[in-house]
Amino acid sequence: MAKVAFLGLGVMGGPMAGHLAKKGHAVTVYNRTPAKAEAWVKAHGDVAGCASAATPREAARGAEIVFACVGNDADLRSVVLGADGALAGMERGAIFVDHTTASAEVARELAAAAAEAGLGFVDAPVSGGQAGAENGVLTVMCGGEPETYAKVEPVIMAYARACRLMGPAGAGQLTKMVNQICIAGLVQGLSEGIHFAKRAGLDVEAVLEVISKGAAGSWQMENRGKTMNAGSFDFGFAVDWMRKDLAILLEEGRRNGAKLPVSALVDQFYAEVQAMGGGRWDTSSLVARLER
Repeated sequence: MAKVAFLGLGVMGGPMAGHLAKKGHAVTVYNRTPAKAEAWVKAHGDVAGCASAATPREAARGAEIVFACVGNDADLRSVVLGADGALAGMERGAIFVDHTTASAEVARELAAAAAEAGLGFVDAPVSGGQAGAENGVLTVMCGGEPETYAKVEPVIMAYARACRLMGPAGAGQLTKMVNQICIAGLVQGLSEGIHFAKRAGLDVEAVLEVISKGAAGSWQMENRGKTMNAGSFDFGFAVDWMRKDLAILLEEGRRNGAKLPVSALVDQFYAEVQAMGGGRWDTSSLVARLER
């Protein structure tokens, strides 16, 4: 069992840190809102070694692995760098694992800063949403050195069903971008299919049931099709977060020359959903803009 720290206790980080505690790891947590960290410790008080800290540096002190799951590049830099950042509190040989969906650029920047301090770094964005975090079945895409990755993989598996090294620093973030590109186009297609079925007077649930067994089937259809048809968007991955991810991957596409016309179009569709007041709706709410 490892002594670890976890920075960021949102809808993803809180459950992920909880799975680490349940597996017997001694977990010190930090959150920008101290009350949330205190509540997490109270909820996991029966696990030896669980505690909270006032700064990332204090949380990281003595930890073999420091995990983070925060909002964006700026949030990530704020908990990693500087006098109160995690790197300042980590001992040589410790490893920083970043689960934030962020840019490949910041992953490489932090990997270099960690290496200069004698530390390991793995960028490890996740897929599976809030439900995946709560149920411990996330998919984790990693970038880093093979030797470093090998040390953290068994610990990550406390909340993952799949974890794979995709290449050097930044490769995990690039793989997550591919994931979001595929989801964006797929959800738009599913939205149009449901909208068309309604206008055609078909039984939408029956349509989804039969086509999900063929080539059109997908995780989104199986898990979001019925709720999209019902107009229920109160769970899962929020539109605001998806637009953040799309901004990251569209910028990367401009940098590497990739043509992403569907992703750019769907990003604008999500902007319409935000204008409808749906910024916190699940990403499956794309169907709502077709039915307004």
